[in-house]
Amino acid sequence: MAFLTTATALGSVLFAAGVVAPRSASKQTPRLADHTLTLTEGWAIQAGAKCDATGERISLPGFAATGWTAASVPSTVLGALVDRGVYGDPFFDKNLDRIDPAPFQGAWWYRTEFRLGAGDAGRRTRLVFEGVNFSAQVWLNGRKIADRAEMRGAFRIFTFDVSDAVRPGRNALAVEVFPPQPGDFTIGFVDWNPAPSDRNMGLWRPVLLRSADPAFVDDVSVQSVLDTTTLASADLIVAATVANGSSAPVTATLSGRIEESAFSRGLALGPGESKRVEFSVAQFPQLRLARPRLWWPNNLGEPHLYKLDLVATVNGRVSDRQELSFGVRSVADYVDAQGHRGYKINGQPLLIRGAGWVDDLFLREDPRRLEAQVAYARHMNLNTLRLEGLWGSSQRLYDLADRYGILLMAGWSCQWEWQNYLGKAVDEQFGGVISAEDRALVASYFRDQVVWLRNHPSVFVWVVGSDMLPRPELERTYRGLLANLDPSRPLLATCSSRTSEVSGPTGVKMNGPYDYVTPNYWYLDDARGGAFGFNTETGPGPQIPPMASLKQMISADQLWPIGDVYRFHCGRSEFNTLDRYLKAVNARYGAARNAEELARQAQLVNYEAVRAMFAAFAVHRSRTTGVIQWMFNAAWPKLYWQLFGYDLMPNGAYYGTRKACQPQSLVYDYGRHEVHAVNGSRLALSGATAEVRVLDLESRRVSERTLPVEVPADSSVKICDLPAIAGLTPVYFLDLRLRGADGAVVASNLYWLSTAEDVPNFGASTWFYTPNSGYADFTALARLPEVQLDAAQTTTHHDDAAAVQVTLRNRSSSLAFFVELQIVGDRSGRPALPVLWEDNYVTLLPGEERQLTATVDTAALGGEEPRVRYSGWNVRESAVIASRAAH
Repeated sequence: MAFLTTATALGSVLFAAGVVAPRSASKQTPRLADHTLTLTEGWAIQAGAKCDATGERISLPGFAATGWTAASVPSTVLGALVDRGVYGDPFFDKNLDRIDPAPFQGAWWYRTEFRLGAGDAGRRTRLVFEGVNFSAQVWLNGRKIADRAEMRGAFRIFTFDVSDAVRPGRNALAVEVFPPQPGDFTIGFVDWNPAPSDRNMGLWRPVLLRSADPAFVDDVSVQSVLDTTTLASADLIVAATVANGSSAPVTATLSGRIEESAFSRGLALGPGESKRVEFSVAQFPQLRLARPRLWWPNNLGEPHLYKLDLVATVNGRVSDRQELSFGVRSVADYVDAQGHRGYKINGQPLLIRGAGWVDDLFLREDPRRLEAQVAYARHMNLNTLRLEGLWGSSQRLYDLADRYGILLMAGWSCQWEWQNYLGKAVDEQFGGVISAEDRALVASYFRDQVVWLRNHPSVFVWVVGSDMLPRPELERTYRGLLANLDPSRPLLATCSSRTSEVSGPTGVKMNGPYDYVTPNYWYLDDARGGAFGFNTETGPGPQIPPMASLKQMISADQLWPIGDVYRFHCGRSEFNTLDRYLKAVNARYGAARNAEELARQAQLVNYEAVRAMFAAFAVHRSRTTGVIQWMFNAAWPKLYWQLFGYDLMPNGAYYGTRKACQPQSLVYDYGRHEVHAVNGSRLALSGATAEVRVLDLESRRVSERTLPVEVPADSSVKICDLPAIAGLTPVYFLDLRLRGADGAVVASNLYWLSTAEDVPNFGASTWFYTPNSGYADFTALARLPEVQLDAAQTTTHHDDAAAVQVTLRNRSSSLAFFVELQIVGDRSGRPALPVLWEDNYVTLLPGEERQLTATVDTAALGGEEPRVRYSGWNVRESAVIASRAAH
């Protein structure tokens, strides 16, 4: 029951998800005595066209913001308006398309008031904006602090000395924010979903007040130099800038502590002077860690973290303090003999198994919702999230990745590389960053983001291009900055297969597919997106969610037949249709007669397609280094590129991913009709056995073998060929079970196969799709006899979480195929989300019994008791009569 232990620990982060609820507009709590005040609540926004007051007046305490809309920060303008009910549900039907962009063509005001105590008088104070989209002017207590010309750029971090503008008591801050214009290097969603009408204008990352008396501790960094041969020791390098904020000379002491290790250094600072201070093993031997607790990615070990406390004192008083978490780990890239780039963590090569992250459409960041999504990544056995666009409305996403052991591939978006998204002419090789002014702006972006994020062990590579290379002089600038700011990580010039005159071949690829391909594609293709090298973004396209989710995004009269509303909730450009997907689904499984049938088919197709992709890269480990599923999550309710929906409902692809990415498993190679044992762990798999069964459509066992299994670490071994069986039914089943040396089942996999082959037409491949000239035929699945399962449920409450265990038993002589389980409220029948199922979409052989555990947050149930609802391909929908266990 290791899963139950993990899931219960996660229970406190799970909650009933949906559109983020409005947040309170309470006033700020004074915290300058603790050096930092985050200005989160108490804001109000108003369109500049509706406000005739000047910045001087708006920023005076007591200004009457009559008719303004309450907001919190971070938030975009449209996000704040949606949260406050100014617009109806923009995620339902085509409501988003009806939001008029006209109100967002000009500037909008953000305004807040905060109080400082008398003890803050005389302290040096800074005002920090961690993200403004796209430019702004700032007033504080009637004084102009910053002009639009100096405060410009979505990924810049702006810091202003406001010591002479703040005062004890009431203070007022006003920010006039201007939207991005065509050609601006801003935030965007490319073809993943519709763009919001306000183009994400606003204060999209935190606004802070920082104080010191008088020396600030800035730009803290911790690097670890690990002995990757033995892992027995690591040297730490701690550095920070100490800045004298006063007009008088000071003598400061910078002191640090990491657990039992303490270190300090004194320094003299002239008026306004800053000095970089470094602590290394050469002067401070205590910074050499013996037997360090290492930070490992998911499924390779635990993501251990250390704490650093760094304090500047002046005249015996604490002037400023910085506290942060960091991990001890080593990151390196390599290029194998085939020219494929891969990555090592702590000297251990690993197969990157990841997916593409996207933020909420309005860049809202509910902490519980955010944590649930990162927990999903770990639960799916993924080890990486790719951030195309350096997402995250705060550092919270990065903190969570640190805690959960999820690697982050952080970099720029391709929207700066294509004219139709950037809004100005681009270079066909280097994208839109062309002029010296543009290069300087984007380089400043990179500098600020690296300093902001470099202490997170989860970030393992900086990606400075997506589809195209950066211009050579810009790449040189990036590399020079990284050499000074963060030499602990590699830089990747772009995610596509290109050759840079600065750094040579990238060694990665981005050759699709992005739309549906049959499962054998991944095993057969050796020219484009198949299982070789590092495919930095790819996937089998649409992932239609379960029916409960469809009903939350499409009105009843639009659910069938498929029409404009479905297309609106697809992607954009080539991906605004389900036609290619449905052609394959109809050929392989038969045309759906209604939305319910389509949703049921979709989960089967989602599971099968994504499992094959991830599994193929594991089976072909000798020639693969990574794969990133496009995409991981959803910016809004959609039908494309997602392993779970915006409502946090896992779809079939979620469980196909979890199954394919098991650390140790048995896998069917669709291309060569072989069975492989996969071992993705750091330890050899020894003394195991493989059970290989073939059942026909009538559930008769027509072949059964037990084979020994020995697999080295991080590798794959062929176990056997799938036997040719004469007279097999048109559809048959392959049941694979891996047992450990103790006889316990380590992993299982159930495949449904056809005697008719899928035939990819590689000669007709495009950049995003490979069609088929022939399809497997699974329509005989409709002939499976109906099965009734025996089911029982027990529920145990642990603090804020409910652990639900369901026992399913198949007493019939036919298998129960692809049984989906959901946790719903006992009165409403509404799914409780998010949820962590040990396994789902399961198949029970004749006479088989399975126990499955799920964990759901009590808040997700809204006061109801959890009830398990289940249905399958040949199992009628049923609800289990619960028997509640003790708390």
